[in-house]
Amino acid sequence: MHPIATRKQLNRVLIFSIGYLTVAAGFIIAGKNYEFLLYLAVMSVIILAVIGVYKRAGLSRSLLWGFSFWGVLHMVGGLTPIPDHWHTSDTTGVLYNWRIIPGYLKYDQLVHGFGVGLVTWLYWEALVVRVRGQDGNPIRPTLGMLSICATAGMGFGALNEVIEFFAVLILPKTNVGDYENTGWDLFANLVGAIVTALIIRGVWNARQSKQAPSDPTTDES
Repeated sequence: MHPIATRKQLNRVLIFSIGYLTVAAGFIIAGKNYEFLLYLAVMSVIILAVIGVYKRAGLSRSLLWGFSFWGVLHMVGGLTPIPDHWHTSDTTGVLYNWRIIPGYLKYDQLVHGFGVGLVTWLYWEALVVRVRGQDGNPIRPTLGMLSICATAGMGFGALNEVIEFFAVLILPKTNVGDYENTGWDLFANLVGAIVTALIIRGVWNARQSKQAPSDPTTDES
């Protein structure tokens, strides 16, 4: 069972998040970056959704800060200029389009994977609090349970692609990219979900090992 964040800890995360979103909104309006107004609205909805899950199921402080940091990555990615040789000629010069490994890895894809990983983690924490196994104990991070969480995380990533699609239809110029970019985004989502599921399983195994009796003869199993 993860330690649930206190209301005071939640408020600290909210103050920080609202603060950087307000600053970002100023840069967005000043630069007439209308695409990012859409993403600012989406981030606001995500914050409200996370708060809703926190109230119903409880979330850890680490996860709450993780979502806030994810928002920072989004805002910085769309508003920070980069040198011309960091991106291709058919994209705008912002951090989102930074080709970390040309032809393979872009900053945007890292943000995608990180975000889907967070959603996978959120689903797991919510399930642990709200769901019990047949023996009445909290559920364990089995392959089946983690697959459900990872699939849910990837579903959120697919929803993000739908939002990007509408951004392309509504706005004349965006940083969304083409069909190949969408494919790489979805692959990054998959990697993020799988890595997070493996981390959840690894952390659970480590905690179980610490809780196990030091003397094997006392283990009744």
